[in-house]
Amino acid sequence: MGHMSEDRTKEKVARTALCPKWEQELSEYINTCERCQKANRKHGERYGLLQHIEEPKHPLETINMDWVTGLVPGGKENFNACLIIVDRLRKSVRCLPYHKEDTEMDTDLYFGII
Repeated sequence: MGHMSEDRTKEKVARTALCPKWEQELSEYINTCERCQKANRKHGERYGLLQHIEEPKHPLETINMDWVTGLVPGGKENFNACLIIVDRLRKSVRCLPYHKEDTEMDTDLYFGII
């Protein structure tokens, strides 16, 4: 028997079962149900208030970097990954092709390429 919510499950069980402390046991079961814990978005710490991010004053002062992997190999060297670099001041984007094995390297190595 699945359960939609604790209240609805208690209502169904109350119709068919009669045992002492069943409500407490049912609550404990539902609160520790693995399926419910995965579906429940209320667990974990709450996020704090949004913080203002200061705009950079100089180019390349603040950059965002991310890897795109799993691409279909292409080009002369069959690149299958790409490092995306965005300069927050100029909003310029730089896409650097790589092989997937290269993504495991330390990202500091790529600062010379920017």
